[in-house]
Amino acid sequence: MKKLISCIVLSAMLCSLAACGGKASSEVNKTGNTSAVQDAESDNAASQDSPEEGQAAEEEAPASPKSELETPAVAESGDAYLAIVDSTWKRQYWGSDDISKNNLAYNAGVAHITGNGDYTVSVTTDSKGYRFATTGNKDDASDVPTGLSFMAVMLRDGETLFPGAVITVNSVKLNGNELPMLTKAYTSSDDGKETRANLFNEWVAKPASDGRCIDGPLYTDASAETLQPYGSEYSAQVIDKAAFDGGWNTVEVNFTVSGIAE
Repeated sequence: MKKLISCIVLSAMLCSLAACGGKASSEVNKTGNTSAVQDAESDNAASQDSPEEGQAAEEEAPASPKSELETPAVAESGDAYLAIVDSTWKRQYWGSDDISKNNLAYNAGVAHITGNGDYTVSVTTDSKGYRFATTGNKDDASDVPTGLSFMAVMLRDGETLFPGAVITVNSVKLNGNELPMLTKAYTSSDDGKETRANLFNEWVAKPASDGRCIDGPLYTDASAETLQPYGSEYSAQVIDKAAFDGGWNTVEVNFTVSGIAE
């Protein structure tokens, strides 16, 4: 009888231990599974917070409009260009890329002189660069130069590269229309470096002392007191500046270079 009772008690104790062990194992598994889920969710959140490859580039600021502008035309040594200034001295070109003083540099026609022959130089407002420089909007064509303060065909380093060369102006076109020439343009130099042919220079009352033309020097001698018989046909005011008062978009000058030693 005692053996029977002992077996029953031992059996009950073993069942109790088995039940506790299973419960502990279950709780461990449950805790482990929860941790795994939490880790997975954390990894997923981290993945969502990080930008995908290329996303940063898509969110960069748009390129500046200046990247769409034409390259300013710069007159290098041996190049001819059209120097021009409107009545306000705000719309101009001097053969440089300093846009504060050369907003007409965009799409300007510059000619490299390779010898005697015909050439053309020009300026235009028909460019994104000019529109952006004058209005701040590359598509705004409302700004139009008006009037004229100065205009001349200039040859960079011409006196050094082509000593004695003569510029004979054949035609001047304003907005595509040829202007009448009141006198003939002569060739001279204001600084001993650049060769020029003034088309409108109101500061020059009489031809420069070094003035020359296709027929020769404008003066009879170095004193520059007496003009040659043909000298009276030349001046620094070749065209009527009033033609520019209504506004202008393009100016084009065709000329012939002669006297270059070959």
